[in-house]
Amino acid sequence: MQTVTLSLPAMYADHHVVEVRRLLLALPGVDDVYASSAFQAAEITYDPQRVEPAAIEKVLADAGYLGELPLPAETGKPVTDAAGEGTYFRHTASYVQATKVVGFTQSVSYAGRPLWPCPGMGPLKHTDN
Repeated sequence: MQTVTLSLPAMYADHHVVEVRRLLLALPGVDDVYASSAFQAAEITYDPQRVEPAAIEKVLADAGYLGELPLPAETGKPVTDAAGEGTYFRHTASYVQATKVVGFTQSVSYAGRPLWPCPGMGPLKHTDN
C-alpha cells in the first residue's frame, strides 16, 4: 500500500468530504481516504498494482476538486456609469437610521444552479423510491 496526499482547494465544506470519499472509495485499489475540509486536503491509501495516482487525480479533477475555487473579484468600477447604466454586481446603500454606516447588498439572479460554485453538488433530481 502507498499513500498520496493531495491539496483540494475546492473542498471547503463537510459535504465535500463525503463526496470525495464516495468518489475515491469507488475506485478499485483505493483502501482508505482521510479527507479534511478544514485543511482542504485528502490522504489516500491505495494499492499501486490496482490503481494509478493519475487515475485518482483524474477522478478528483473531473469532479472539480483539484482546481482553484473561483471567486468573484472586486473590479473597482463604479456601480453605474455616466449614463446611469448598471455595470457592477454590488451597490452601496445608506439608511437614515444607520447614519455613518455603509452596507452592501448583492443581487444574484437564479440560473438553475447553486449560487456558489460547489463541486459535487449539481442540480437536484427527484427520484421515486
